[in-house]
Amino acid sequence: MGSHDSEADELPPPPPVPPDVVPIKADDVVGESPPDKPVKPKRVPMARPGVGRKGQPIQLYSNHFKVSVNSIEDFFFHYHVNLKYEDDQPVDGKGIGRKVIDKLQQTYHSELSNKDFAYDGEKSLFTVGALPQVNNEFTVVLEDAFAGKTAANGSPGGNDSPGGGDRKRVRRSYQPKIFKVELNEAAKIPMSAIGQVIRGQESENSLEAVRVLDIILRQHSAKQGCLIVRQSFFHNNPSNFVDLGGGVVGCRGFHSSFRGTQSGLSLNMDVSTTMIVKPGPVIDFLLANQKVEHPSRIDWKKAKLALKSLRIKTIHANSEFKIVGLSERNCKEQTFPLKQRNGSNGDADTVEITVYDYYMKKGIELRYSGDLPCINAGRLKRPTYFPIELCNLIPLQRYTKALSTLQRSSLVEKSRQKPQERMTTLNDALQHSNYDSDPMLRSCGISIAPKFTQIDGRVLQAPKLKAANGEDILTRNGRWNFTNKKLIQACSVDKWAVVNFSARCDVRNLIRDLMRNASAKGIQMGDPFDVFEENPPMRRAPASRRVDDMFEQIKSKLPGAPKFLLCILPDRKNCELYGPWKRKCLAEFGIVTQCLAPTKVNDPYLLNLLMKINAKLGGMNSLLQIETSPTIPHVSKVPTIILGMDVSHGHPGQDRPSIAAVVSSRQWPLISKYRASVHTQSPRLEMMSSLFKPRGTEDDGLIRESLIDFYTSSGKRKPDHVIIFRDGVSESQFTQVINIELDQIIEACKFLDEKWSPKFTVIVAQKNHHTKFFQTGSPENVPPGTVVDNKVCHPRNFDFYMCAHAGMIGTTRPTHYHVLHDEIGFSADEMQEFVHSLSYVYQRSTTAISVVAPVCYAHLAAAQIGTFLKFEEMSDASSSQGGHTSVGSAPVPELPRLHEKVRSSMFFC
Repeated sequence: MGSHDSEADELPPPPPVPPDVVPIKADDVVGESPPDKPVKPKRVPMARPGVGRKGQPIQLYSNHFKVSVNSIEDFFFHYHVNLKYEDDQPVDGKGIGRKVIDKLQQTYHSELSNKDFAYDGEKSLFTVGALPQVNNEFTVVLEDAFAGKTAANGSPGGNDSPGGGDRKRVRRSYQPKIFKVELNEAAKIPMSAIGQVIRGQESENSLEAVRVLDIILRQHSAKQGCLIVRQSFFHNNPSNFVDLGGGVVGCRGFHSSFRGTQSGLSLNMDVSTTMIVKPGPVIDFLLANQKVEHPSRIDWKKAKLALKSLRIKTIHANSEFKIVGLSERNCKEQTFPLKQRNGSNGDADTVEITVYDYYMKKGIELRYSGDLPCINAGRLKRPTYFPIELCNLIPLQRYTKALSTLQRSSLVEKSRQKPQERMTTLNDALQHSNYDSDPMLRSCGISIAPKFTQIDGRVLQAPKLKAANGEDILTRNGRWNFTNKKLIQACSVDKWAVVNFSARCDVRNLIRDLMRNASAKGIQMGDPFDVFEENPPMRRAPASRRVDDMFEQIKSKLPGAPKFLLCILPDRKNCELYGPWKRKCLAEFGIVTQCLAPTKVNDPYLLNLLMKINAKLGGMNSLLQIETSPTIPHVSKVPTIILGMDVSHGHPGQDRPSIAAVVSSRQWPLISKYRASVHTQSPRLEMMSSLFKPRGTEDDGLIRESLIDFYTSSGKRKPDHVIIFRDGVSESQFTQVINIELDQIIEACKFLDEKWSPKFTVIVAQKNHHTKFFQTGSPENVPPGTVVDNKVCHPRNFDFYMCAHAGMIGTTRPTHYHVLHDEIGFSADEMQEFVHSLSYVYQRSTTAISVVAPVCYAHLAAAQIGTFLKFEEMSDASSSQGGHTSVGSAPVPELPRLHEKVRSSMFFC
């Protein structure tokens, strides 16, 4: 992973062996590695050191349904599926596989000893017990492959279809299709391996066995005509649809997957949402997608992109096709060669005819699409044209492009459900899914209990907070306020100015109110040096020009560089000025800046703004009592650095580099002060590739910066404890985190000082999972501080669920913490209390947050610096000096470094 150098001799030396690891001697491995280099055994996730005891007991339900497995003697047989056409060409195209395998099962039922299949729709098929042969070959005939009916009535699709050039091809493609299917035995998996999952002994076999069960669930839903997205399925039921605008529909469905837990195997079932293309007439989709009233205003270049690969049904022939593009010319002008039988001698003549005339001859009236392009649903080389008004988009097609901010917020808002409502929905879904009738699940002896699992949770006591003058802040239900209190360490705001890009803001009043609120909170705020108004003619210029112009004004009028700039943006979220403005201030000039958009500016809003300004300028809003007294187990007595690590990716449909952020604590023994370093890396690469980047005697990695800053800000102390919170990795990547990433961090430490070996603790925080909790006997969300480490947690590993925040809308999503590695030696209670405390140190709000602050800050830092890139001309030039890439991929543009004046500030607040 390191620096991805291709030459082996440039790789860093192997990491030293940690003190508690006994090296394996490599004598018996011939030629693997010279005996003098010990092979280091892989670290595996640690075992649970006991369960927590602290907190008020609370009775909960969880959306896990108990599964009993009766047949354990048998084996799953895994077959590799190879699908080919008659001419041995491989079958591409989604969805055809399931049709072929279904037909195969009907046709050869007895030859396959009446077995049920679990087929994943791609290359894998599983049976309970073996098929008669190890290698099986079959020929399968599908009647309606590809296009449906053989067109006897001469509508397109017959011998004279538009673009139907040579008759042989046309006839062939609409006749029954013949497929060759090979099933080759690939592996056999004992069903008893499911028992290993429940005991927490994960192996290749046990993970595979559970994967088979998940595939059976997916197939069960596929047979009912559902759209399947990974482990979720969506029915074509309009009552589950919500229009998000732009031709996109939110579709509610269900996630269901099997999990090994402390109480055995369980089916985790949850509500899930995906986006689909609005079904119905293609023209309606295009009008909605481009937000125009009339077909004449459609931008056909955009339309072509939006339609590519979508599937349509034609009204007149009821056949299904895939869109490959649009015709060059409109329907009245686009011609194709039509073969006509010549009455006298039976030969065929070819005439050029327009698509429009062809349909008129057929007696199909075209009302409006004569002047619009046709849809091409043939091949690029051999087009088949259809007038747009004869085409309907078939239902349940995923929409995979990026959503607009409006669509996204609409999706979130409309898919929310209160806990009670969600429980009811899940209950109904479980009844309707009727898994118990599935022949395949039956043959595995699996039955699913219809009841939510009951759990004993605990509610931890909220940590106490301190404001200025030693005053206590009382927290109630995960919230607090600063009424009549001052911020514990207030900054002073001098040498500052206001920059106004908004035409509709009363700046004088804003400044007056801001200064009044500031002094009430103990912040000393002088008058601003000046207010810079944007020149009105600049408003139509590109964003970066507007920012440059504003800076010219500032430079010409201010005596020296300001310490702080308040920036008023035109009123809307994600304004295009934001990125260039932040970049200018933070990277070029090293000026702390706070943006606002003047929609609803009242005192609570201004207080919130001041909390951010205070944190950015080096102040602190509140601290934990255990931080000031210092009494945090393992942290207060020994110099400890806390890292938050996250990789943020572009939204689906965006092609931008991923951004890796490492946030680190400073000024030990505090755990409320942080700084951040950010790098770009290859798009969609989840593992961090720039933690340790040796270049000769220098290390250009993210960790070194953090360690040096800790040292200088903590009275020249090296951290003896390193606690790492890693966000956003899935369970399949846990071993990589504690082997690859942790190794890089250890190497960065050794690179700084060979003799120093701190203790490491690694915790993963996951929000993307499907476990939910409900209070028994209450319609409310679970109270803040709720922690669960039994029944639905891992049978062996050290994990727990925590709801630190008060869920206000919808159903609370607990954060799932996995302690993968712990050399420091936290007990279960100590770890849970520590994580709970870190949910109360977030300086931007007066509420407990749902995931520890260092992880939230890493999110913010990556997002904010990500806006630098948005407007970048992503040139290769910028990447030549070490864009961070994975092997063989294109270089990634490097981010501008933050100016040293703001590098260790909480700029992301």
